[in-house]
Amino acid sequence: MSVSTSRRGFLKGAAASAAAVLVIGVAPSGVMAAGNAADTTMLNPFVKISGDGTVTAIVKHFEKGQGPATGLTTLIAEELGVSMDAIEYEFAPSNPKLYNNKAFGPFQGTGGSTAMFNSFQQYRKAGAAAREVLLQAASHAWDVPVAQLKLEDGVISGAGNKAPVGQFVAAASTLTAPEEPRLKDPSEFKLIGNASVRRKDTPPKINGTAMYAMDVQLDNQMVVVIKRPTRRGGTIASFDDSAAKAVKGFIRAATLPNKAGVAVYAENTWAALQAREALDVTFDNSAAERRSSEDVYNELMAAVNTAPEYNLTKNDQAEVARAIDKADKVLEETFYFPLLAHAPMEPLTCTIEATEDGGIILHDGAQMPTSPHAALAQIFKLPMEKVQINTMFAGGSFGRRATPTVDYQVEAALAFVMTDRSRPVKLVWSREDDITGGYYRPAFAHKVRVGLDAEGNIVGWDHRIAGQSISKGTPFESFSVHDGVDHLSVEGVTPPPYSIPGMFAGLTDIKPATTVLWWRSVGHTHTAYVMESMMDAAAVAAGRDPVEFRLAHLSGDTADEKRLTDVLKLAAENAGWGTPADGRTQGVAVHKSFGSYVAEVVEISGDPENGVKIEKVTCAVDCGIPVNPDVIKAQMEGGIGYGIGHAMRDEITLEDGEVIQQNFPDYEPLRIGDIAEIETHIVLTTEAPTGVGEPGTPPSAPALANAIAAKGTRVTRLPMSKAGVTFT
Repeated sequence: MSVSTSRRGFLKGAAASAAAVLVIGVAPSGVMAAGNAADTTMLNPFVKISGDGTVTAIVKHFEKGQGPATGLTTLIAEELGVSMDAIEYEFAPSNPKLYNNKAFGPFQGTGGSTAMFNSFQQYRKAGAAAREVLLQAASHAWDVPVAQLKLEDGVISGAGNKAPVGQFVAAASTLTAPEEPRLKDPSEFKLIGNASVRRKDTPPKINGTAMYAMDVQLDNQMVVVIKRPTRRGGTIASFDDSAAKAVKGFIRAATLPNKAGVAVYAENTWAALQAREALDVTFDNSAAERRSSEDVYNELMAAVNTAPEYNLTKNDQAEVARAIDKADKVLEETFYFPLLAHAPMEPLTCTIEATEDGGIILHDGAQMPTSPHAALAQIFKLPMEKVQINTMFAGGSFGRRATPTVDYQVEAALAFVMTDRSRPVKLVWSREDDITGGYYRPAFAHKVRVGLDAEGNIVGWDHRIAGQSISKGTPFESFSVHDGVDHLSVEGVTPPPYSIPGMFAGLTDIKPATTVLWWRSVGHTHTAYVMESMMDAAAVAAGRDPVEFRLAHLSGDTADEKRLTDVLKLAAENAGWGTPADGRTQGVAVHKSFGSYVAEVVEISGDPENGVKIEKVTCAVDCGIPVNPDVIKAQMEGGIGYGIGHAMRDEITLEDGEVIQQNFPDYEPLRIGDIAEIETHIVLTTEAPTGVGEPGTPPSAPALANAIAAKGTRVTRLPMSKAGVTFT
């Protein structure tokens, strides 16, 4: 059978008069098709309307669960004047000229919690422009001034006339849309900020019609799995597939052109996995990584105990050290953060098929379409227009589907190149492949010394960081590395979130033992933990309330400090800060990441030795205009669970360069019973929208750590289970 998702149509060549619409799409057979779409009109690259009045939003950010299919659709529906029931959505084709992420430059991709941040005005203008040409068309048809007409719930009315928008689509396509259409005043909003608006992608995910890359079943397709080296830097020396030939459904095995693995082809996934297991492979590990987790730990500890490679704050470290040495109280802590896997629920997969005109189509939960588009064009020696990307749903990502090396898509392409291309090739990663052979959140260490005066005020803060750079040596280096410093390693520490006098911060890079990558909230995953743990420890040492102590260091007049203050007060108030139930303690953390401000209070019962129970997490978030409150709450809940779950008991460990963890039994995800209750409060504001996919994660683990510290155990080496903390 053919893939059952619709191909992503887009307007490719509208003349200045836009007199006719040519929609380019993909036919069910996989062949490129072009023709006049009599009943479908693209009024602009983001809005498509059919003759029956059905509106379709073209969503340029892929959907991995974080909500852009709903958020961006809401913006168009709001400005156009249709209900959420009357609008559908499609994922945009790979075309960075039309669908680039403005935060990334001339590049199409999703990440960094940028979907709403960079698309808010763009999608509102697209909806408003479509509304205005439809009103103009109705004005011409009825010979009525536009000012007398309105478009509501998909119907144009005024001056005694009334008709659905579908009647004016063809005429509207011949008109020139205004470059700066009138946008609705927030007082006119019916959908933006409406808590009753529900996600557009929930029904298809419940009824099974939503198509993920893992769901692709093309006619006559082969399934490919890869036998990869078990150490970073290893390659394939040779293999023997004699035993694999006995597996029913096995087709062939071949070494990838880059020697990064052996591709095993079979008629189905089970046969491919069984045949791979039967392979006898010899690896060349002469240049492979051999360090253990303990080796990495020792390197990072040594680095934070010596002079840092880079001075981040430009303050004199010796001068800061002298101020701390003279302080009435000195606090010193060293923190360690292990490697972490992304572990999305849907392991990596994609499918490649040939088209009759010599091109190819990649079916993929494509987080960064521009990268695989360019890579596949190079591998197949095709012009870009001959390579199509069919972006599908993804069952999570947390950064894993956006690698600088386009790793799994290149694997699929190389496996397809080695065939006669008469059969589609579907690449499948198992859970074990993902946990043992993927990309990881880098390991990091921090060492912090804080000096307090007799009144408990901070007089000096010496903060040293050592870790593994994500961007150095990759195509993303120019984006995040400046003056030798990868800002992804230090974001959240510098610039500091608090007004801290006499602060020094330094960074030292350590060569990664594995392939490292951004992980949900990137550098903020470890920097927020350290900053908030040390602020908490300083408050305790000063004999002051942790919330009051933080507020005292957010007393400046900057916008950041004011907004951090607001969410901190909101979370504390709704958590009943300072008045937990008998036997319970509370911990607090507040942090800004990806333009959003989040404070969280964690309340726990029990104790570290006999078992800690997370009774409640109270969250307050300021993410600018809350476009979809329901989505925001869900993302805060997901981010909190992701951060807390990994801090509780997860780490990736190495022995002789090999990853030990295999699957969820030894890399355990958060369980539904791990957190009894999460309550989210959203700040109502008119500030521009920012992201929500990642900002809920950074404060979650330190808020839990601070609640545990209130019971006498401050955890400075993660996971918490390794520090002797048990959970019930």
